[in-house]
Amino acid sequence: MNNQRNVYTFEDYKCLPDPVFTVERECLEPCPAPIVVDNGSFQCRAGWASGISHLDQPRLLFRSVAARSRGAARNDAHVGNDIPNLEPLRWTFKSAFDRNLVVNCDIQELIFDYVFTHLGISTQGRVDHPVVITEPPCNPLHCRQMMSELLFECYGVPRVAYGVDSLFSFYNNNVSDGADLPSTGLVVSSGYHCSHVLPVINGRLDALNCKRVNLGGGQAVTYLQKLLQLKYPANQAAITLSRMEELLHQHSYVALDYQHELEKWGSPNFYEKEVHRVQLPFSGRAAGVCVSVEERNERKAQQLRRLQEINSRRREEKLQEDQKRLETLLSVQELLEDGSLELFHKSLVELNMDSAEELQSYIHKLSMSVEQHRLMKAETAEVEQLAEDGSEMVTDLNQDSDEPGKTTSTIQPLFNKAEYHQLFLGTERLRVPEILFQPSLIGEEQMGLMETMQFVLEQYQPEEQEALVKNVFLTGGNLQYPGLKERVQRDLLAIRPFQSQFKVSLAKRPALDAWFGACEWALTNPAEAQGWISRHDYEENGGEYLREHCASNIFIPMKLNKPLSATKQTLMGKCLTDTSLPDTPSNDKDNDISLS
Repeated sequence: MNNQRNVYTFEDYKCLPDPVFTVERECLEPCPAPIVVDNGSFQCRAGWASGISHLDQPRLLFRSVAARSRGAARNDAHVGNDIPNLEPLRWTFKSAFDRNLVVNCDIQELIFDYVFTHLGISTQGRVDHPVVITEPPCNPLHCRQMMSELLFECYGVPRVAYGVDSLFSFYNNNVSDGADLPSTGLVVSSGYHCSHVLPVINGRLDALNCKRVNLGGGQAVTYLQKLLQLKYPANQAAITLSRMEELLHQHSYVALDYQHELEKWGSPNFYEKEVHRVQLPFSGRAAGVCVSVEERNERKAQQLRRLQEINSRRREEKLQEDQKRLETLLSVQELLEDGSLELFHKSLVELNMDSAEELQSYIHKLSMSVEQHRLMKAETAEVEQLAEDGSEMVTDLNQDSDEPGKTTSTIQPLFNKAEYHQLFLGTERLRVPEILFQPSLIGEEQMGLMETMQFVLEQYQPEEQEALVKNVFLTGGNLQYPGLKERVQRDLLAIRPFQSQFKVSLAKRPALDAWFGACEWALTNPAEAQGWISRHDYEENGGEYLREHCASNIFIPMKLNKPLSATKQTLMGKCLTDTSLPDTPSNDKDNDISLS
């Protein structure tokens, strides 16, 4: 029984190039409006924080990749939505990220060029708007230093603010719900490469107890591709990563009880009801097409005639070759009969033969072969003629044998190519998202999300644990599976003490709330507010400097040993070369040198 209501097709989305927008007047007056960039490792989202109704959505959403062939100029690189189809160019993709950290400034500069150009910024050589940009939790100082150097030195932005994407989402949902900031909660986020468990105490991130799990949407997509390629080896080329991303987003779900759900899939009735058939594109007849016996016999006859023509043509070519070679050998034999011995021996050498007897043997064999080909050709012509006459007689007999009122079964179904090119998504629908909770399914020796959450909670006193679990917040593009919130509630109930109270909430727009939160923060925190890094701060404190705010990382400056000044280096050189220096210590502490 074919459950046709569960047959789906791939959308195979094609990216359309983003237009070059013009800057609205409200974004320039009375002061330049901030630009908000949610710099994700999978997708970049950019727009204005202007407070205008028609600009309250990100204007640019594109993949955070650039495609540039080897040896091509910088201007020949394609970024984001300028790449219409990802699969043919996937092997040339270059990303600015290593997992969730920005490490490649060249690609990040291409992404910024794309953002500023398409937002309509036309000021030559500089960007006069403040920039709010997201960064990962516990971002290394070196990565922030490269980002600040790129924004201040290359684009000349006046101010920059950094914030954690998941904390911006947490901030946005708290503001939308009317909560009083600061608040306490446990933020669980999952992106394309990593997942995080972030405790927030009194509105500030507790960086000491943050934990990261190196699992995200990218590993889920790869796992789904491997499962389906092993299941359907004949369709490996059609099972692409882009299509797997589509399947993951539209057909996967999180099981409330994984083992119990797998047992339910063992029932044929349950499988037939819940399996999703996804149609792959194919060429050929459409599904359900049937042909008659006469049409099938006609096809067989056409194939037979085609084979007979090919064999006949090959026999004819072979006959011509044999006749030509036989004529050549006979002409050489005539030289022997005419007495031209010298020319005869020379011709034998050219034919790679040693004696007249060998020549005579080849002539005899070729003569027999030519005669056999001629006889076979004549017999084939007679057989074809008899076959044609016989088919006419059989057709007449069939017509005569038909009785009125009696129908014959002349319609037989052909092999259904459409079903052959279908992917049956059964247990894969729940096995792939399960890696968030059981990384061992893909061979990863890590804790799952719930184990990581339990480990983080155990670092606090019982009173603090109660405060954290009363506001468990889920966000991130990889946490949009149906049933995820219920699964977290069930597992959290299992790890919490008896009769403990907790609350789990899911972001309203898990993939976009980070941008909306950054936009909301920029509107409520003007230029003179805390959190903005000015160019003076950058020049005074270095690129790794960070001004903290409610959605930012914790700034812990790194203490580096400063290099010796020129005076100290000169004095050290004298100490090493002059042994007549007095032993009395100097009162100038800056000039004290201790040699070890």
